[in-house]
Amino acid sequence: MTLKKKVSLFAAIVTGLVLSPALAMAQQAAAAAPSNKFDANSWLGVAAAFAIAAAAIGGTTAQGRATSAALEGIARQPSAAGRIQTPMILGLALIESLVLFAFVVAFLLQAKIVNN
Repeated sequence: MTLKKKVSLFAAIVTGLVLSPALAMAQQAAAAAPSNKFDANSWLGVAAAFAIAAAAIGGTTAQGRATSAALEGIARQPSAAGRIQTPMILGLALIESLVLFAFVVAFLLQAKIVNN
């Protein structure tokens, strides 16, 4: 798969993640009262989708760079593998925890949408 195809696929996925909740909320609002404006629930849906998308993209990028740097360091000095591996795993766990916090925020926003 070429880089251009990968970028196009990535853009389509991000667009779908960001717009799907907003479109769903807009359809519900249109059924309740005909209006072309987004209500608060629509914006909460967009915020939830953006939180998940940004966390996933940022987390995977950071984990990839951290792993790459650690493996590069181990390749240069194999005897330091134990001293590099432990901080790398700790760093990966902290990065993943930030992604999980974003999922929690997204679920809280979703709960707020449902309760309204």
